Amino acid sequence: MKVLLLKDPKESDGGPDSYIKEFGSHGLKATLIPVLAFEFTSLQTFSEKLFHPDQYHGLIFTSPRAVEAIKLCLVDSYTKEAWKNYLKGEWNTKPIYVVGKATAGLVTEIGLKPQGEDCGNAEKLARFICSREPSNSLPLLFPCGALKRETLPTMLKDKDVMLESVTVYQTSQHPDLQESLTNYFSQEGVPASVIFFSPSGVKYCLKQILKLSGDFISQIKFAAIGPTTAEALVTEGILVSCTASRPTPQDLAAELRKCL
Repeated sequence: MKVLLLKDPKESDGGPDSYIKEFGSHGLKATLIPVLAFEFTSLQTFSEKLFHPDQYHGLIFTSPRAVEAIKLCLVDSYTKEAWKNYLKGEWNTKPIYVVGKATAGLVTEIGLKPQGEDCGNAEKLARFICSREPSNSLPLLFPCGALKRETLPTMLKDKDVMLESVTVYQTSQHPDLQESLTNYFSQEGVPASVIFFSPSGVKYCLKQILKLSGDFISQIKFAAIGPTTAEALVTEGILVSCTASRPTPQDLAAELRKCL
């Protein structure tokens, strides 16, 4: 049974993508098509903030790209040594909040100690943060994308938890997306399920998938990695067959098996 995953390959090196591996163990032939391209911005500004942990109460990461921005700030011998010798240690005296196992894994790779990864989405993470953070203390530093939703900032503001956002990347459509989708449908046919991993994926892919599926659209089970993405599909009039309870390969595969 074929499923189409609208996401980039996994962030870490070596071995098959964790979603491909997990879906294969359930007898599903999964194909990945990258949907998004990323351009990093304001890295000098972010680097300056990163080098002053004394001005912040902690860090928040809600995407792998935000963690990648830190890596891009540590490119020369001076910044690498500073991170290794004292910066990393200073940040680790503060809370490092993350959404999801994938982001948590990348945070661990750069030597930080994540917490909150089991929250699964921004709303749950915001509640987790609010239950731990004092009001009106130093701000939490939040590297994010230009298309970030306001759920987390709004919830923190309502509880007087200070936040300082810095946009470190912009999102656009992957240049090969349209061709990749066309090739997939011509070679593999209509899949049993199409799984969306972001609202941007809905924005950039849905119309072409509907067109390519034609009269067979009713055969497809549409799935989402989380509630925000599911909401984007529903807004477009799509019936969402399942949504992962947490953004992990295991949870998504388990939910999908129930509806296939």
